[in-house]
Amino acid sequence: MQAEIMHLSAADLEAGLDEIRDSPKDRSVLDLIVSRPEEDAREVMELADLHVEVGLVGDTWRDRPSVRSGDGKAHPDMQITLMNSRVAALVAQSKDRWPLSGDQLFVDLDLSKANVPPGTRISVGSAILEATDQPHTGCKKFAARFGADALKFISSPTGRELQLRGINLKVVQGGEIRPGDAVKKL
Repeated sequence: MQAEIMHLSAADLEAGLDEIRDSPKDRSVLDLIVSRPEEDAREVMELADLHVEVGLVGDTWRDRPSVRSGDGKAHPDMQITLMNSRVAALVAQSKDRWPLSGDQLFVDLDLSKANVPPGTRISVGSAILEATDQPHTGCKKFAARFGADALKFISSPTGRELQLRGINLKVVQGGEIRPGDAVKKL
């Protein structure tokens, strides 16, 4: 039986901001890869392929309609979601809960708007991703999993500036990736 995780208070979340701000600016390693093979299902991957047309192979991004795409299909600039590992660790409180965020890649990298504006390219292993201008926002599921204060934290002006919820990217060069791979801002 798993012990219930208590959600952090707003004060506890705010207390983690300095550590999040200390994330590396240019280089890190990939901490976790998570596929979403179906709605609300998560699969932690030890090896994955990123593909220009399908995003993370085995993920359902292509099957997820988006109101932002104009045609109701999957948005091409929302193929991959990347979340800062320090933020995930703070809100989830346990690495086995990181996949609940719904993000696919986790890396200890400063994802702030100042450090990773749209158009920034990031290499992950042999793949290259490009940050897009599509905002990555929290939702009811995020609040249910991590608490209302966590949703307010990532959605606050500071949270939006630091892009605490993470960022959307598109694959510009496919490749094989695995946890521990080098991640570099290009």
